[in-house]
Amino acid sequence: QVQLVESGGGLVQAGGSLRLSCAASGSFLSIWPMGWYRQAPGRQRELVATIGSGGSTDYADSVKGRFTISRDSAKNTLYLQMNSLQPEDTAVYYCNLKIILDNYWGQGTQVSVSS
Repeated sequence: QVQLVESGGGLVQAGGSLRLSCAASGSFLSIWPMGWYRQAPGRQRELVATIGSGGSTDYADSVKGRFTISRDSAKNTLYLQMNSLQPEDTAVYYCNLKIILDNYWGQGTQVSVSS
């Protein structure tokens, strides 16, 4: 059974930083693509960043240059370093793991940015 547990969310002022973590059960991080998504109230869930099995990364235009996705395969943990946070980054952030055609999600962690 795949389990993903996010942590690290919180309330921060605009311009501040947070680091999200996603602890995964099993040794998936170096094998399958993973990513971070977010969902703001009244909006659809959107892609924030992804990291492939080979380590390649991709980012939504809105977070390029501010957010960095990374992973520690030894710790089975995915990270999202978020710098220069803005109020529009306020959302619930979800960790995602894709295994062939199956998608697995964590429970989400709330990030709130005050102006």
